[in-house]
Amino acid sequence: MRLSVGTKIVLQSYKHDHSLHRIWEQATVLEDTEEYIIVANKRTKVIESNGRFWYTKEPSVSFFFKNHWYNVIGIIKPSGVSYYCNMSSPTLVDEEAIKYIDYDLDVKVVVDGTISILDRNEYKKHQRIMNYPESICNILENEIEDLQKRIENKEIPFLPGCILKWYDIFLEMGK
Repeated sequence: MRLSVGTKIVLQSYKHDHSLHRIWEQATVLEDTEEYIIVANKRTKVIESNGRFWYTKEPSVSFFFKNHWYNVIGIIKPSGVSYYCNMSSPTLVDEEAIKYIDYDLDVKVVVDGTISILDRNEYKKHQRIMNYPESICNILENEIEDLQKRIENKEIPFLPGCILKWYDIFLEMGK
């Protein structure tokens, strides 16, 4: 299913056991290609699985990859763009939402380019509790290396100016 530019859509993340993890109430589709879907939002309501909710503080542009096991959120801060990358299943889309399974491991890239891998303990805990298959663990190991190379080589969406360009397009849409 291809999404039309300007469409407002919900984002849903799940855990490996298919339980709902988190919902972002609204994002605006900026592009849908064979490789990824780009969305943007600002001050979006986020609902946790326990019903608690909060609003995003900074605007963001997100890349949801269809053939990679990660997604990338470019967060626009006064000091520049930082990135929060979720190790996840490839993105699926239906009439309801953009959907993916969150596998806990995260990669953070701060404005100065420093890369950190986060939540290893949470990943190991859920790997044990939810019995992640070895095949998925191997894929995630390979994909985190692919993501790190993408970051180091400044490939999309880590290309300088990429996130701000897409955010300007979002603002021009008046969304």
